[in-house]
Amino acid sequence: MFNKLTFWKKRAISSSLQERINVLKQQSIPEHIAIIMDGNGRWAKKRNLPRIAGHHEGMKCVKRITKMADELGIKVLTLYAFSTENWKRPKKEVEYIMSLPEQFLSTFLPELIEKNVKVTSIGYIEQLPAHTLKALEDAKEKTKDNTGLILNFALNYGSRSEILHGIKNLVNDCKNNDIDAHDITEELFSSYLMTEGMADPDLLIRTSGELRISNFMLWQLAYTELWFTEVFWPDFSEEHLIEAIEVFQNRQRRFGGV
Repeated sequence: MFNKLTFWKKRAISSSLQERINVLKQQSIPEHIAIIMDGNGRWAKKRNLPRIAGHHEGMKCVKRITKMADELGIKVLTLYAFSTENWKRPKKEVEYIMSLPEQFLSTFLPELIEKNVKVTSIGYIEQLPAHTLKALEDAKEKTKDNTGLILNFALNYGSRSEILHGIKNLVNDCKNNDIDAHDITEELFSSYLMTEGMADPDLLIRTSGELRISNFMLWQLAYTELWFTEVFWPDFSEEHLIEAIEVFQNRQRRFGGV
């Protein structure tokens, strides 16, 4: 295990970056950051590489950003790794993407355990390939008692489907007289979603220059601050994460008030 516990130590933080981190920590840090990790394929195409090379580099970026999120004291980091629509991609690409959780967790899990990170997921994970599901469930089981950063993977996730599923379950509970329809509130409905018990994201980051949400956490993002960058996900750095949080800290969140 100790031979693998190296990632947290390898990447030195420059003095200027550390100064920015120190300033950030003096203000309100977003408790929950969600990221749409976009641009892996275009990153690879720009370099005349196969698309899977971009996904491989993107996996390395997950490690960097997870480390920085932990350093900053962020409580939840949700990463949109694979949508319900992504099955439409070429078969070989999908197969490679489905191998990434196993690759990532087999090498990185000891460090996550050491750093008290808890692995969770949202999405229809029962539809994932057996080897992908096994790697994910193993990581969740081994980190279930950890109390630090929650690393939440959105795998085979689609928000419209999630909302419909929640509505159906709520309707069934009303039919069974478990719930009175007059008692339905936003808070109650939220408990029927995959993010039950998890605070809504304070900040959403999307990489690669696309300006859309792409069926991601539509209910949960109602009052989330949005930050877009043209940087492709494999090139997304600790500095970019800090920049996004700096912008967040300079915004006023009024939640419909004055």
